[in-house]
Amino acid sequence: MSAQSFSDWMSHIQSRTEDALHRALPGERIAPARLHAAMRYATLGGGKRVRALLCHAAGELTGASAETLDTAACALELVHAYSLVHDDLPCMDDDKLRRGKPTCHIEFDEATALLVGDALQTLAFDLLSAPGLAKPARQLEMASLLARASGSRGMAGGQAIDLQSVGKQLDITELEFMHIHKTGALIRAAVLLGALAGEPMTSEARHRVEHFGNCIGLLFQVVDDILDVSATTARLGKTAGKDAAQNKPTYVSLLGLPQARERAQALKADAIESLAPFGPRADRLAQITDYIISREF
Repeated sequence: MSAQSFSDWMSHIQSRTEDALHRALPGERIAPARLHAAMRYATLGGGKRVRALLCHAAGELTGASAETLDTAACALELVHAYSLVHDDLPCMDDDKLRRGKPTCHIEFDEATALLVGDALQTLAFDLLSAPGLAKPARQLEMASLLARASGSRGMAGGQAIDLQSVGKQLDITELEFMHIHKTGALIRAAVLLGALAGEPMTSEARHRVEHFGNCIGLLFQVVDDILDVSATTARLGKTAGKDAAQNKPTYVSLLGLPQARERAQALKADAIESLAPFGPRADRLAQITDYIISREF
């Protein structure tokens, strides 16, 4: 790993990702202009780009090129942005604030926001399927991985379970099943896409990468649940206390705040342990793990 500090590296990857998204998204003057303006509004100029950071960090495990990782990171961030636009719609979570600004359907309208999500998702797969990104078999595997992580067996399925769980008392197994899909699937895909973008892994290495992705995906959600009750709307950039107001099951509502924090620490330790055989190549992944948990502690 280079001597560059984590803060500088993170800023560099965030800037690279923003530039790549800027190039990938259609310009606002290209018809249909309103749709393209809304796509750019929903995607650019906000967010921590955690999925892009994980993708680039995992790429260091297998020597992936920065250019291939830029494309994979863009695809991940486009799918993530689409999911946020749809999640915020009145038929879903009905939120008015995202990344510190009005949600897409508030700034534009509901029909446009629906189309924004559709268009961002298809653009993600347009990027991943572009000729020459990787060897054909590997490129197909990457596209298939993101598709599964986004669909009914991943993020969309998790959102369906979330909507069905409002007002219900879930046990910890049911809660984690929901979050492994809703939040964890795309986080796990970010790690795997980055690693797949480079040299082939052994089965043992892949197992450890997948385990790290599972742990970090759940960790991200536990911290989000904690922040929902402990942070302000201004700090979050989205409505604080929304989960409790909507009577949604969370780690905090199920375990209580102290045990939710203990769960976060246990997941962090498990994630870091899975990286041990990779040595310094996994330093950035370990640093991202610290960064995710430090948002709350």
